Amino acid sequence: MIEREFIIRNKVGLHARPASLFVQTAKKFKSKITIRKEENEVNAKSIIGVLSLGAEKGDRVVIKIEGEDEREALKEIEELFNTNFGEDNEDN
Repeated sequence: MIEREFIIRNKVGLHARPASLFVQTAKKFKSKITIRKEENEVNAKSIIGVLSLGAEKGDRVVIKIEGEDEREALKEIEELFNTNFGEDNEDN
């Protein structure tokens, strides 16, 4: 099992398009993947669950991955966070 904390840095947080990208990425893997914000933990493969977190810019989330392809899943999820989900991110 791998657990990693990320800070959301893109302007809109995990809403609409970024959440969809996150869920699509999670669904590519067999591993169980969850995302937690504060005390709320949801299935990372559920768009409704991810959106229900209300994760905004500056929030900390914890991704937990458990399964045979967990390292590959973490690598792709890290890339999403590191590239701000493909969004330009000015400080405004």
